[in-house]
Amino acid sequence: MSIHLPFKKLSQWQQVAFCAALLERMLPNYQMFAEHVEFGDFKVLRNQLDLVWQWLDKANRCKINYDAQIAKLEEQVPDPDAFDFLGVFPALDSAMALMSLFQAMQDPEGDGFINVSKLSENSVSYYVELSLAQEIDEITPSEDEIMISPKQITDHPLMQWEIATQHELFDFLATASENKTSCLQAKALVLEEGLSNLGIEITA
Repeated sequence: MSIHLPFKKLSQWQQVAFCAALLERMLPNYQMFAEHVEFGDFKVLRNQLDLVWQWLDKANRCKINYDAQIAKLEEQVPDPDAFDFLGVFPALDSAMALMSLFQAMQDPEGDGFINVSKLSENSVSYYVELSLAQEIDEITPSEDEIMISPKQITDHPLMQWEIATQHELFDFLATASENKTSCLQAKALVLEEGLSNLGIEITA
């Protein structure tokens, strides 16, 4: 793992906001998968993340029925064995990250918040590894298994962007006021490029 952030230094609100912002960069991967294979309802995940943002607005805070939301979300989790499409893995990471966030909001002392950070990084790492292997295979086709080093993955522009984004977001939220304005700023920070964490263009 390339990203090690001291989450314990953040309040629960700051940790939830961090995870919600990361999920803004992950959900487009689920949307692309759902549209491609006609599995899952992206709107369920979108509405659930909007619910988290509403919870973060202390002036207009909503109550969340976590059991009901997790039950709804479980129906949207894809089984990687059921799809011959590599986009299933980032989609799975997105659903599991949202699941981890709901669990962390119920149990702030668990590893849920850290898991969201890891799942976002894992999505990028897996995607980069596949991309590098494909590039090498196109240049020098071989029947031997292509080995990609951890340094090659870490040095890739997409992974560098993921690391930089998580650190920038963490630093911003560590001193941010716990209000709606900070939520909007955090969201703007991660969506500035208009791309998911895999570099997929975000469509409205």
